This record gives sequence, structure tokens and C-alpha cells, in this order.
Amino acid sequence: MKRFAALMTSVALLATQSGVAQMGAPGERPTTLAAAPGPLATKYKADADRILQAAMNDNDGYAALAYLTDHIGKRVSGSPQLNTAIAWGAELMRKAGLQNVQVQPVMVPRWVRGNESATIQYKGEAGPITKPLHMLGLGMSVGTPKGGITAPVVFVHDFAELDALPDAQVKGKVVVYNPGWHGYGIGSMYRTGGPSRAAARGAAAVLVRSATGLALQIPHTGTLRYDEKQPKIPSAAISVEDALLIERLAKEGPVTVHLEMEAHMEPDVKAGNLLGEIVGSEHPEQVVVLGGHIDSWDVGQGAQDDGSGIMATFEAVSLIHKLGLKPKRTIRIVFWVNEENGGAGGRAYRQWIGDRIGDQVAAIEMDGGAEKPLGIGYGGFGGPRRPAPPAPGAAASSATRPGFDIGTLTPEEQRSFASLRDIVSLLGAIGTDTVSPGGGGSDIGPIVADGVPALSPHTVGEHYFDWHHTEADTLDKVDPDSFKRNTAMLSVVAYVLADMDGRLAGRKGEVRE
Repeated sequence: MKRFAALMTSVALLATQSGVAQMGAPGERPTTLAAAPGPLATKYKADADRILQAAMNDNDGYAALAYLTDHIGKRVSGSPQLNTAIAWGAELMRKAGLQNVQVQPVMVPRWVRGNESATIQYKGEAGPITKPLHMLGLGMSVGTPKGGITAPVVFVHDFAELDALPDAQVKGKVVVYNPGWHGYGIGSMYRTGGPSRAAARGAAAVLVRSATGLALQIPHTGTLRYDEKQPKIPSAAISVEDALLIERLAKEGPVTVHLEMEAHMEPDVKAGNLLGEIVGSEHPEQVVVLGGHIDSWDVGQGAQDDGSGIMATFEAVSLIHKLGLKPKRTIRIVFWVNEENGGAGGRAYRQWIGDRIGDQVAAIEMDGGAEKPLGIGYGGFGGPRRPAPPAPGAAASSATRPGFDIGTLTPEEQRSFASLRDIVSLLGAIGTDTVSPGGGGSDIGPIVADGVPALSPHTVGEHYFDWHHTEADTLDKVDPDSFKRNTAMLSVVAYVLADMDGRLAGRKGEVRE
């Protein structure tokens, strides 16, 4: 941390004031300090204590999550289940007594997986091997021709290895990527950008190791992003074990893959963002918005990703209403649509806000699962980001972002950290009294880019990437106690932000996806 020595005195002072220390490289947990009470904590302690007690005794939020996952289930964009979930959510908000409940129309893509399978064939000196692969087609992928594709494998660890191969060694082949596990940002980079990188070299299809560190023969889907300048080729994720098997066999001799995918696009479907509010008592035009995304992938139940997020944020707002608390500003809950494979909901919300963007006081997104919460992440000022896929022909970089130095923030941003530290000191009873740099999400990204302060729960993050985008993302993965703690934390933070006299600082151009 190159500026640490020069700024040691000021950073130490700020850490005392704000409860935030420097953060190491992405992939490490942010260094945080527990908060201590200040003026905001003194003012809001009684209300916060009521919220915490109500949240930890509440079972309605988890019951709603159970209904969503067990009775509606997976909710991929464009599916009837998604619109069923939106209608159900609207009724839930109305029954909870929220105001201005509405569905903001959004057209979303309709990608259909269809039947799919993959098999490897190896004919080496040690004996032939024919084995079905554990695979899931990547979201938005095209399908194979009828009858499938049968082609030799080209195994690479990274883009640099692919770029080093002559075109003749790639053309017509199935490129298999296994970048290992170095965090979700690296893993998802090969999923999102890998197909077009391979297509640019003439590949017929792509298989990519699932973006997870857990090896349980479970493939992880997720969206890809085709470069419109390149051919669209069929692409699928395979399990960690199968990626490693292909790597070993490819060292012994030629490996062939047979891939069949019926994946295809259908016409866009009308869906919508779901909104509900507690209207502010003094400044109703000013809004603290919080929520998550209501769509999921077409596997599992969408329990952690992101049923837990929308139900925890909903219950956080519902509890404020149940307790009769009247914040000065409006608190708005939003279930955004199409986060997984397009982001249409976040863009539609920004368009709907229009020139009222200055009245968006803060945006809180919960889209990292409801594991045990530690506190709140704030601002995108140094938190880990998903790197964008390199353009075809460019070398991939595995460099991590330099350590976060709080001394680089503006005085206004430093005061905001101090205010948040004061607010989260109210959460000591549930163990979530830390503030860490880095917060936000893709749904709020469009408004955050225009300067709206971004926040998100900071959890232990132990298993989220083991479950999400898989058949294993089911209700049993959501611990009720951790869910309640996330709800309690969100409720206190949202209420105080909506009622306090000051506002947090944002930063234009800071988008964390």
C-alpha cells in the first residue's frame, strides 16, 4: 500500500472516526473496525433496538422466501414463472401496507435452454474412455446444429495460451478453458468473454470450467456476452472435475467432445420491475431505494440468488411499516427484473428516474446471498470488482486492484464513512457493526454511475459461489438466523439513511457489477 506510510497519521485518525481501515487485494476480506456510538447512534438507538428485536423475532420474511422458492421456483427472464412471481410479489407488498405498489413494464429476453448433453471420447494407449459430462449451457448461448457437434478438444488454461496457438490448431475445435479458481471475477471472465475469444480463432464450440472453487460434479451456468463482430458458437459450463479430467487426458492424447444443445432465443416478453414504498413524511421526493433481482436462472430455486435478497429487503421495509416508524424520506423497495441475462430492469429504472436522479439519496442492493452478515459495504471505493472480459485479441490480465487507501477519499466521502460507522454501531447486538469499502450491485449500477451512493451487505461469503447458478441453489441453503440478521441490518440502515438530516456521498462513474 504505497501511500500508507505517508498517510499513516491521517488514516489512523480517520479509522478512529469512521471504523474503516485499509483494504487488501481483491479476494481478501476487507479490513474493518467495529463501530462505536456517535450522534446518530444516540439519536436512533431506541428505534434501532425496536427494529432489531422485531427482525430477530420475525418469521414472515423467511416464510415468504419459502413460498417463493418452493411454490413458484426458478424464474428465468421471459418465463411464465417470472411473471407469476412478480404478481405474487405485488400482492405481498399490498398486504404489507406499502404504498404506490406498481409494476414498471420492462421487456426482457426469452432464452430457452432445451435439451442438452455433452460426452467426451478418448482413444489413447491406456484404453478408451467414453463419459458423459456434467454440463449446463451458458445463458444466451446459441444451440448446436441438429445432431450436435463432434470435434477435437483444444485445452487451454487462459487467454494467453489460446492466443499463442496458431489458428489452424483452433479452427473447428472445441476450446476447453480451465483458468482454475482465483475468485469469481476471473472465473466469470472466461464464461462471459471466452466464447467470442475462441470464435475469433475459428473454434466450433466452448466448454468452460464452472466459476466455483467447490468440486462436487455440479456445473454452474451464467450468462455469456457475444461479441457481435464474431460468430456465435455454442457454449457450456462443465464441472470442475470434468475440466480437470479433460486436462489430464489432453496431455496423454487427442480428446473428442460431442455436444448437443437446443438453446435458442424467442421473442422478448413483457415483465417488469416491482416497486413499493413507505412515503416520506417531510421529503417524499427524496428516496432511499433498496432491493434485489426477482429473476433467477432456470436451475435450482433461485433461493440465495436472489430470492434471499428480495425477501430480506422486502421484510426490512415491511418491519419499518409494521412498527409505525415514519422516516422523513421515502423508502422504496424494488424487485428488479432481468439481472441475470441482460440488466434490462436496472436500465429501465434509471430511465424512469430521469432528471430526478439527484433525489436518489442512497441505493442498497442485496445480491450476494443471505449468509452470516458482518456489516455494510459502501461506495465502490475499493471493493472487489468483476473485471470486464478482454476484447478479442487482447491479453487477459489477472492483476488485482491495488489495496484500498482511505486517505485517498475526499473529505465528504470520509465524513460519509464516519456517518455509516456511527449508524452500524447500532447493530452490535447482532454482530453486524462494521463498514467496509466496496458496495453496490449490477441493478443499481446505472444510478450509481450518476453519483448515487451505493451500499450492500458484507457477509462471510463462505458458500455463495458454491451454490449460485446451480441446481443446488435451494431454500435449505438459506439459514433462517442469518436471513434475519441481514433483514435487521438492512432495516436499521435504510431507516436511518431515510430519516437523518445529512446524506452520504456518491461518486460518479463508480459502477460495481
